[in-house]
Amino acid sequence: MANETEKLRIDKYLWAIRIFKTRSLATEACKAGKVKLNGQNVKPSYVVKIGERYTIQKGIERKEILVTGLLERRMDAKTAVQFYEDHTPVEETYGFKSVFHAPILKRDRGTGRPTKRDRREIDDLKNDWWEEGK
Repeated sequence: MANETEKLRIDKYLWAIRIFKTRSLATEACKAGKVKLNGQNVKPSYVVKIGERYTIQKGIERKEILVTGLLERRMDAKTAVQFYEDHTPVEETYGFKSVFHAPILKRDRGTGRPTKRDRREIDDLKNDWWEEGK
């Protein structure tokens, strides 16, 4: 565990608290503009400070974290959670999870490709389901 006066890079911190699986993925996310501090992109070499709030875009998932402590080495998940607070809005968390519970539409084998009319009906079904979930 790092002392508060030590310098810790953002890519190393995000890897240590288990936001990213590897440090190189954390570095790439920073370079691609997926990690932001107060709406501004952060370079991988940026020094993390306690009390800062970061927004991290990872695929379709968006997280907001508040730094509560500095962790230099990767630890188990239970320990890593103690070094940040997750401030992700609840509606975004459920929105991300609801994508996985979308209705699965199946067609009988051998019926061929859907016609234009079939495709419109499928789209209407998906849109109705999506509006109900919001």
